[in-house]
Amino acid sequence: MWADERTTDQPMPSISVVIPVYRDADALARLLDATELGACEIIVAATDADREALAEIRVRRPDVIWIEGTRGRARQMNAGAAAAHGEWIVFLHADTQLGSGWRRALESAAGDSRVVGGCFRLALDSRAWCARAIEAGVRWRVRLLRLPYGDQAIFVRRTVFDEMGGYTDLPLMEDVEFVGRLRRAGRLFASAVPALTSARRWERDGWLRRSASNVLLLMGYFCGVSPERLGRLYNKKYADQTRVGHPQL
Repeated sequence: MWADERTTDQPMPSISVVIPVYRDADALARLLDATELGACEIIVAATDADREALAEIRVRRPDVIWIEGTRGRARQMNAGAAAAHGEWIVFLHADTQLGSGWRRALESAAGDSRVVGGCFRLALDSRAWCARAIEAGVRWRVRLLRLPYGDQAIFVRRTVFDEMGGYTDLPLMEDVEFVGRLRRAGRLFASAVPALTSARRWERDGWLRRSASNVLLLMGYFCGVSPERLGRLYNKKYADQTRVGHPQL
């Protein structure tokens, strides 16, 4: 079930923000400059391929905890979570920026002991009508299927994340698989605060083509096609893809 957004008088919980990065230094720089992450522990989980590109940002941001490991979004998020100290962990993609009030929304989620995790509302940084249609589709998917994706900045109680064993190391659909287990652990919280995400993939590949491809991948997953096979199909279709993990609907 979903939990309702409400006010609470309890103290703000401690928050760790984990940002997995693969060849996305520019997006990371914009995120760290634009999103209000003050008073939060910030952990960037990168790969050795990003070492040179991130060097300047690392000098400018000594407040950030920098982790370097093996490529793979699930692996990187697990590595970041292992270094986290917060009561809540927010998994934030480098090209997604959280809107004003996101910490208050998480505080509201923390006020309900039945809530184990949740997400924010997808918003795309495009004025195209196709972007509004995709946003509406995602809202219905979240409402009816209780299935947010990683681009919505999934957050989870640290204790629950540890009990679940973190993300499963999958080449694709790691967020879908994780949310499925999270639903069984307790209530999810859907915040109205936007998670503003880059529309570059749709603009590059075509709005309809990209969305149809993502829907087919999701259907394949729920029909029993292995994430490994789906990953091979995805990589073959988007050979120039530079990010790791699951495509947004």
